[in-house]
Amino acid sequence: MQFAVSRSPIYTDASASPLLITTHTPIPYISSMGKLSLSLLSFLLLLGLGYAFTEQQGECQLSNIDAREPSYRVQSEGGQTDFWDNHNNEFRCAGVSIRRHIIQQRGLLLPVYHNAPVLVYVVQGRGTYGVVTSGCVETFESGQQQQFSREERSQRFREDRHQKVEEFQKGDVIAIRAGDAHWVYNDGDQELVVVVFHHNSNFANQLDQNPRSFFLAGNPGNEQEEEQYRRLRGSKRGQEAQSELGNVFSGLDDELLAEAFNVDVETARKLRGQNDERGHIIRAEKSIQLIQPHRSRQERHNGLEETFCSARVKENLDRASRADFYNPRAGRFSTLNSFNLPILSFLQLSASRGVLHRNAIFAPHWYTNAHSLIYATRGASRLQIVNHRGQAVFDGQVREGQVVVVPQNFAVVKQAEEQGFEWVAFNTNENAAINTLSGRTSAIRGLPVDVVANAYQLSREEAQRIKFSRQETLIFNANDARRSA
Repeated sequence: MQFAVSRSPIYTDASASPLLITTHTPIPYISSMGKLSLSLLSFLLLLGLGYAFTEQQGECQLSNIDAREPSYRVQSEGGQTDFWDNHNNEFRCAGVSIRRHIIQQRGLLLPVYHNAPVLVYVVQGRGTYGVVTSGCVETFESGQQQQFSREERSQRFREDRHQKVEEFQKGDVIAIRAGDAHWVYNDGDQELVVVVFHHNSNFANQLDQNPRSFFLAGNPGNEQEEEQYRRLRGSKRGQEAQSELGNVFSGLDDELLAEAFNVDVETARKLRGQNDERGHIIRAEKSIQLIQPHRSRQERHNGLEETFCSARVKENLDRASRADFYNPRAGRFSTLNSFNLPILSFLQLSASRGVLHRNAIFAPHWYTNAHSLIYATRGASRLQIVNHRGQAVFDGQVREGQVVVVPQNFAVVKQAEEQGFEWVAFNTNENAAINTLSGRTSAIRGLPVDVVANAYQLSREEAQRIKFSRQETLIFNANDARRSA
């Protein structure tokens, strides 16, 4: 029985509503006036399908999945970024990648945009961020708009106006569209740690599945970092890693930039960041002053604000009161989808947050319509993943800071170890739907007793125990998990 989580909390004995998700694929229409014969068309189709199948076999033979650590690190003046190698087979097959920024106090992640939509999860700390959407007005202003004489123009530039900025904290998920420039500033009292999930095979990315980051400032890469990654993964991938960290102005001509910004050539040259060795995360010399929202401020509208300019892009998943599934003895599970954060419908992504207490079990399940990338935020868990052949492609421990990709329809089960287990998952569908294998809304529970008995060669009494022994929906507590048969 299929179900999807809802926005309202569902406590230990509550039920989940079924959700049917269908996909409509257009059927190509072939005119009777076509000049290709049916046999030739059939040959072309078979050739195409054969090629696609061969390519898919070569790319996605997932006979083994690993819990991945970061592959390399890029150090900057104000922090560092850890990258997972997106060329690993499970990342390539799922069309996803992930990186982790560790930003020091007063550290500023320089403005950047990506070739695919991203979800950001705040693991630790707090700070301020901004997402810049072209065509949206600057609704945060330092003062009322005034007319300035020629002599007063120097005073004019002391004021500022910019697009919306927001504060964030631990547990927040931030959704960012492909091509939207954004920046992050750590104005908190500790290191800021965020993980960034990229959906490289998203419809918004019309190139290949390599993640590409386009920085608007600085000179993020350097030869030493490029050489380090070349030695680790080969020269070609080292070049790709370097190309991820580029300033888009650095390839433009100084005089052309000066004309474009109506500034002198020396000022334009600084945009290129040729001599800037601070990296992609810099340390602000002084605390960055930002315009804070004011209730009486006036906003100008151009018709776009009702769509993306005013769209909410942030939601916190750490609050226990927000849980969609809750078992006080075992843990909780919260989801973020297009129902509670509508912009995810456009990004076609969703997220979830899980907390398991000591030895608790998250029911065996599979996602019917999404790949899932799990990032462990605390503790450790035993995790098993099973493919369509009934083979365990992963059976091992997942601990804090590791990443595991769970492909669509692969069965997976988690059991927390002694210290418990917490994770965040990023899903490649705006409303990722779960089917469970055990529990009150599971596929087994929906089968007739005699079907269960005959399928597993059980007595009718054993089949009834299999069906009805679990009354929980998704999270099983430790005592029941260890109960003897």
